[in-house]
This record gives sequence, structure tokens and C-alpha cells, in this order.
Amino acid sequence: MAFESLGEKLQAVFKKLRGKGRLSEADVRETMRAVRLALLEADVSFKVVKDFTDKVSERCVGAAVLESLNPAQTVVKAVNEELTALLGGEAAKLNISPKPPSAVMLIGLQGAGKTTNGAKLAGLLKKQGKRPLLVACDIYRPAAITQLQIVGSQLGVPVYSEEGATDPAAIAARALEHAKRHGNDYLLLDTAGRLHIDEALMDELRRVKDTVRPCEIMLVVDAMTGQDAVNVASAFHGALGLTGVLLSKLDGDVRGGAALSVRAVTGCPVKYCGMGERLDKIEVFHPERMASRILGMGDMLTLIEKAERGMDAKKAEEMERRLRQGKFTLDDYVGQLAQVKGMGSIADIAGMIPGMDKHALKNAKFDEKALSRAEAILLSMTKHERENPEVLNSSRKRRVAAGSGTRVEDINKMLRQYEMMRQLTKQLASGKIPKGLKGFGF
Repeated sequence: MAFESLGEKLQAVFKKLRGKGRLSEADVRETMRAVRLALLEADVSFKVVKDFTDKVSERCVGAAVLESLNPAQTVVKAVNEELTALLGGEAAKLNISPKPPSAVMLIGLQGAGKTTNGAKLAGLLKKQGKRPLLVACDIYRPAAITQLQIVGSQLGVPVYSEEGATDPAAIAARALEHAKRHGNDYLLLDTAGRLHIDEALMDELRRVKDTVRPCEIMLVVDAMTGQDAVNVASAFHGALGLTGVLLSKLDGDVRGGAALSVRAVTGCPVKYCGMGERLDKIEVFHPERMASRILGMGDMLTLIEKAERGMDAKKAEEMERRLRQGKFTLDDYVGQLAQVKGMGSIADIAGMIPGMDKHALKNAKFDEKALSRAEAILLSMTKHERENPEVLNSSRKRRVAAGSGTRVEDINKMLRQYEMMRQLTKQLASGKIPKGLKGFGF
């Protein structure tokens, strides 16, 4: 998970701080020293770290903080607010042209993930009811056009490309006219990258910019490159004038220094972040939510949004109605497993719940094979058996095991888990709070 290493270190610092009834200026200085080391180890720029700790120290050394009833909590609050400000303050929206289509230039070095994340962004816009058009302006990288066409077709997003064309600016101009004729409200330009920044690349990008006059110039940068991401962002910003940043592979960077440094050094907000390989794994970057997660305060809003995205509204209403009636079949059970699986890893979900120790679930993984086995077992049952699993005697179980390619033991295990879930839902439907759930907000 992003910022995992930084989060662990900062949470350890504040846990030690909370153990003290009163704080002295020396305590604050020692805490800021530990925070500074944690940020530097997370690959945050030295200047950014110094400015950050100076601001927090200035807020925390006053008598109002040191003599407050809960000084440690006041220090954590100051760190949280300054960290939120460092990350950008609030979520930044995509710029929109007053006259559609709104052109978005996706720029960056080769290998940063422009093509894939451009498609992810197009897919996100489509879910919001927009009509994006992807444009293949990378005429150099082998199979770049084919890759964009493949991901575009997977998302149901049209792609404008010209085989054999040699001028990216001309391609962009014709794509703009195509978008106007076909009613596309967003034009996402997948431009070429290099392994390093050179003048030829910048000249080409400037010509594309002058041709389509984009309302958004978004740098796609690999979060795992650390301080190099800051250098790349500074160079592109100086040459083209960035309006936003999309951090790719943020889920794979446990340090997170790039996200903290890029915003502070360039002044450009991080607007989106790629959080996985799948084409739906892109999120709006929310600074206040990310700061809360780093400091172990949870992120319930993102968790709720994940649940809403992974849940069919009509199915949810039908499930609620059935639960109120005390009905919970094997079909319902497997459907719930599939929805939980779609929300991501159990450890990530736990990290979004305030007060939940995600390390207790660090090695917990959703067993995708278990879901596949459960689905195979269900398909081998009759409708009557699925709705009335108590009729499954030994001979029926052997028949189902043979039909699903599983063992009778697998069927028995699934039935036990189903029965536990059925009893839980029955108690919740009747208004009774199971003993094990008390203290979790029920």
C-alpha cells in the first residue's frame, strides 16, 4: 500500500508521544526529529521535509499546546493538517474547457504508464456519463497504437489513430475535429515519451500543445521512482506548464515520497492516482483522506465509495429485502463473497477502518480459488439444494463433488462458513447484536 512505511513510522512516533501526560519543548523537538527522519526515509525532498517540520514545530511549541489537556492529540492534529496541506489541501478537479471538447495532454517519460492510465482516466470519465475520446499521438514506441486500441476496446472507449502518420501535432488537430463532429466532450492525448528528457521531446510536445490548446496538461509519473519523479516533474513543468499530476503505481510504493514532494516542488496538484493493474484501478487523489490513512486514522469515505462501486444497487435492495425476511441462501452467500473480493485486499480494507489494526490482517488474503470452488460447487447443485442446503446428504454431496471437481471436505467447509454467515445475518435482521461485534459500531 502507498505510504505504508511512512505511516508505520509516524504512527509509532505518535504512539510514544501519547504515552506522556505532559509535553515539553524538548519532547516536541524529539518528535519532530523522528518525523523528519521518517519523511526523509520515505524519499521526500529535504527542503520539503524541513519546511514541513518547521511549520509543525512553530504550531506545537506554544504554551497553548504544551499546557492543553491533551497535548499529544493537539500535536497529531497539527501534523495531520500540515500533511493535508502538503498533499494539496483538497481534491483537485479536472480542468474543463468552456467550449467542448476539453483536451487533456498526457505527458511523461517512457514507461511511466501514460497509455494505461490515460485509458483508466477515460474509463472513469465514461462512468461519470462523459464521452471521452482517446487519441494515439505516440508514433514512435512499437505497438503503442495497438496497446491503446486494446485498452480502449476493453473499456468501451473510442480511439482515434492514424496508421503511418508522422506528425503528432497534425494527428492531434484532426482528432480534435473528429471529436467535435462526433460529440466527444473529452479528448485524451496519449503522447510519446523518452527514456530521458531531451529537447526533441519537448519541442514535439510544445507543437501538440500549441495546436490543440489543452485545458489540462497532466504529467503521468511513476510513484516508485521517488526523487527522480520530482526532477522529472520540475523539468516538464518548466517547459510546458503542468496543470496536474497523475501518479501511477502508487499502490506499489510503500514510501510515497513522490506524492509528497511533487506537489510541494511544482505547485501542481496530484489529481489522480493509479492503484493497481486493472483498468478500473484509478482513484481521485484526496489529500485529506490520504493524510488520515498515513496517520492511522482510517479512511471511511473511500471505503464507502469502494463498497458502492462494487455493489449493484438493485441487487443490494433485493438482498436487504431478503435479509429482513430472514432469507439467506447459498446463492446469496457466494454473491457476497464476490462483492467483498471486488473491494480489494482485506489488509487494505482494514487500513481504511479507524482504529483497526491492519497488521493483524497483514498476511490475510482473499482466496480466489475458494471463490472459484464455491461457484463450481453451486453450479453442480440443483436449485432446490441451493435454496435448501439441509437436504444435502452424503450421496448428494458426493454427486456435487464429482460434478464440481472438488472434494466432499470442500463442500462441508463451504457449508459451515455459509451457516455461520446465515446465523449472523439472522441475528442482525432480528435486531440482536452478536457478542463479537460489540465495540465495532453496531
